[in-house]
Amino acid sequence: MNTAEFSALPLKPALLDNIESLGYSKLTPIQAESLPHILEGKDVIAQAKTGSGKTAAFGIGLLSRLDLSSFRVQALVVCPTRELADQVCKEIRRLARFTQNIKVQALCGGVPFGPQVGSLEHGVHIVVGTPGRLQEHLRKGSLRLSNLKVLVLDEADRMLDMGFEDAISDVISYAPNHRQTLLFSATYSDPIREMSRHYQYKPVTVSIEAHHHDSDIEQRFYQIEKAGRANALGYLLAYHRPESTVVFCNTKKDCQNLANELESSGFSVQCLHGDLEQKDRDKVLVRFANKSCSILVATDVAARGLDIKDLQAVINYELPWDPEVYVHRIGRTGRAGKKGLALSLCAQQETSRVKAIEDYQNKPAIWDEVAPFQMKHEHRFAPPMVTLHIDGGRKHKVRPGDILGALTGEAGLAGSEVGKIDIFDLQSFVAVQRGSVERALARLKAGKIKGRSFKVRKAS
Repeated sequence: MNTAEFSALPLKPALLDNIESLGYSKLTPIQAESLPHILEGKDVIAQAKTGSGKTAAFGIGLLSRLDLSSFRVQALVVCPTRELADQVCKEIRRLARFTQNIKVQALCGGVPFGPQVGSLEHGVHIVVGTPGRLQEHLRKGSLRLSNLKVLVLDEADRMLDMGFEDAISDVISYAPNHRQTLLFSATYSDPIREMSRHYQYKPVTVSIEAHHHDSDIEQRFYQIEKAGRANALGYLLAYHRPESTVVFCNTKKDCQNLANELESSGFSVQCLHGDLEQKDRDKVLVRFANKSCSILVATDVAARGLDIKDLQAVINYELPWDPEVYVHRIGRTGRAGKKGLALSLCAQQETSRVKAIEDYQNKPAIWDEVAPFQMKHEHRFAPPMVTLHIDGGRKHKVRPGDILGALTGEAGLAGSEVGKIDIFDLQSFVAVQRGSVERALARLKAGKIKGRSFKVRKAS
């Protein structure tokens, strides 16, 4: 079932106008295949990776089902990580911005419980949350699902990978049996089929080709000595000089060790793994997304929900055992018509993993060579931006415009010198061009934001 234009779908005029105002006209493949079924109220199991347009597919579906006069929870989206839940919330709010009084609430761990209870008491139409925090609210009675119409399980494969199977089962036990259930997963494994059998009724299966076109992503493999892995990575980073690279390791320990080695060799690097506290994770992701850090070393689980625009390269420091995981890793680069680079290091004893990838993608691997390179400390290419950390956020009524105004006011910085601004509950981050950072720091320290003085420093 393939419909090319949003205007051909049976959508409410206000929703259609807003979709068009956001610049969406043609449906992505996953939207074209899934949305007609979703709008008919059918259960859908869809194989689709991050960046495929899946959030808009289920977002439009659930917005079209709402009864706005009833301030009860009518749609629930369950996500594996807080970052993904935040992205989903933002996308649904964008899709709903011209429809008045739609209340969307994020329920994630790592933030205070009390304010979430207060928001729920005022009435909410759509809840987006992580399994653990949803369980807490359901057990305490602050979240009720008796009026639920649509349940979405987003990135279901990663929720299973992260050990959320029992938590998901518990959350769903509070939902009515007569509901629409939409299940989205990047992979289509036996555990996902089992999950579908458990929670869905006669689902329509939609699968979008998960392989990548040569035109999008250039894939290269490098055979290396196991002991020379770090030097080989250093060579690839120095040779290609990407502004933004995710380097994947298979374990938290390797992740931290590699980040330490890269940092001591002068590279701009941050580490992302499951042991980070939420506020530190936020800071890492902000710095990487705003281009004030060039390299992110991550495990698969920690990188879940990561959606960085203009990611130039993905490097597999270690190849995964599962070729589907490889395809999912490299799919984060080469998006929106841009070229991407996927580079993989492979020791002699790991060549069977490359064979599995060749079989999965149905094409031969292209091998290349690394030149001799020694990791040693020297000044490497610095990222274009520097992040300033402000000890004030949403709770202090700070908005992006307030920070921009404080920086660019009379005799201040040009707007072009200021990059991405991220506001959290108690802190904010602003990216500033490297050459302008001292002026920006002096200006924020000397002036006021929202009539108040806040502590400001370079993020590290």
